[in-house]
This record gives sequence, C-alpha cells and structure tokens, in this order.
Amino acid sequence: MPLMNSWGTIDRRTLLHFSDAAIETFSQHIQFQDNDNEAGGILLGSVHGPHMLVDQATVPTEYDKRFRCLFERMPVGHETIAINRWTTSKGTIRYLGEWHTHPEDNPSPSSIDRAEWYQLAVKRRDKRPLLAVIVGRKSLYIEYVPSSGPSILLSPIS
Repeated sequence: MPLMNSWGTIDRRTLLHFSDAAIETFSQHIQFQDNDNEAGGILLGSVHGPHMLVDQATVPTEYDKRFRCLFERMPVGHETIAINRWTTSKGTIRYLGEWHTHPEDNPSPSSIDRAEWYQLAVKRRDKRPLLAVIVGRKSLYIEYVPSSGPSILLSPIS
C-alpha cells in the first residue's frame, strides 16, 4: 500500500500535502525487517494560510541515535539543512515539524513521542502547531501539535 500524499483535518479547513520526494524519504526508511532501526528527521516546506506543503523530509544523520524502538534526532546536520533552505528560499521554506518511523503497521504515538512533540511545539518561534508524522509499515500517523490545547489528527484524502 503506497503512502498517501494528501491529508486534512476532518472539516478539510486545514490541508497538508507531501511532495513525492518527502514520501520517497519516508518509504526508504520503513522498518520492514526485525533488525531495522527507527529513522527520522525534520519536515521542511511552505505555509499557505492554514495549509502546508511538505517539500522535504531530511534523512537520518550519522549523529542521530537509532534503535529498534527509539529515534533521537540530533541537531547536527538537520539544523544546517533547515537554515540553508530558509536562506536560499528567502524565508518561504521553513521548519514545519518532525517525522520518525515505528516498527508497526499502523503507528501511534508513545508518551515519549507526545512529550517531545509538545516541547518542540512550545519552542516554535512562529507559534504555528508542530507537524508530527510517524511512518509505519502500512500507513502514516499525522498530527498537528499546538503549544497549548488539544492536538488535531489528520486523515488521508483520496
């Protein structure tokens, strides 16, 4: 089953689209084998009112900590890419959020994931909700995480 490019809130007032390149990055890191470690990175793209286009998902670096059921992204590498994209795009391509894999068909966030997402949402300079993506073997889990209030779950648009 291919991963879906287009997502939205139930009321479709907020839409999200992943570029083919971002979907390809996710697909290349799916944990199909029992010894595959989690992978992850940051999500970069553009904002169009309440909507977002994810242009790029960075790949794990040699500095990231990768285990079967844990991924810890280190700033080295990912931050440099984000700053370069921001600068070369004159501020149109920005940090939107985080992605990582889970070794399950249809992933769901752990309490560690939720705590990390909240911390990152609070630190956002632009005060927009953090885009949080978990890549499973068969599907994605996608949530907008604000710095306060409830998170918003997104679902695929076919």
